[in-house]
Amino acid sequence: MTLSIRLTEYVRACFTGLWVQSHEHADALLEIARLCGEQNWRLAIWDIDAGLTVSGQSAESEESAADPLAVIRALNALAAPDSTTLLVLQNFHRFLQSAEIIQAVARQIISGKQNRTILIVLALLVQLPPELEKLFVVIEHELPDRDQLAEIARGIATEDEELPEGSELETVLDAASGLRRCTWQSRHSRKNSPSSLNISLIGSPARAMGSRKSFATRRSTT
Repeated sequence: MTLSIRLTEYVRACFTGLWVQSHEHADALLEIARLCGEQNWRLAIWDIDAGLTVSGQSAESEESAADPLAVIRALNALAAPDSTTLLVLQNFHRFLQSAEIIQAVARQIISGKQNRTILIVLALLVQLPPELEKLFVVIEHELPDRDQLAEIARGIATEDEELPEGSELETVLDAASGLRRCTWQSRHSRKNSPSSLNISLIGSPARAMGSRKSFATRRSTT
């Protein structure tokens, strides 16, 4: 089940505290932004470096940008009548040792049910203090499955014979299982390496050598 589907279910059910565990924050943010556009939800994003942005625009002064407590308190002001507002806090687990922040988060999650403001923590780890454990629902942003990997490969392999077919493609997808989207994309975006789809993701040296021989045989017979 994709991140978009799970978020849609929880947001519609008005779960106001969501924790998205992800190895790929950029892809998770893109998926969340796409979902908000489709559902006409308002989206705000905060991190310690960039501060708070709403619809891609900075929404606070430089002095308050690095204040994690201030951004929690600002969420209710972002609420829109007859709509839903999502606030995504990147790597916010780093700030949940503060009693003030824990209290502010707990209060916001409870009050968010009144104005449909959803607090989303986006982090690599799930590190919840005991006071917040029952207030958050944890969602795992899963690594891409075979269909998603194949779709990415087809989008990159634009030249003739750049993408293997049949059993060779199945072998490549087997080897790519467990890779992150960014790793898969970066290893196959090299336009000067038509064989990259065959060899760059094979996990072990022995399998890599086998894939090279397979590719060389196929090229020599064409």
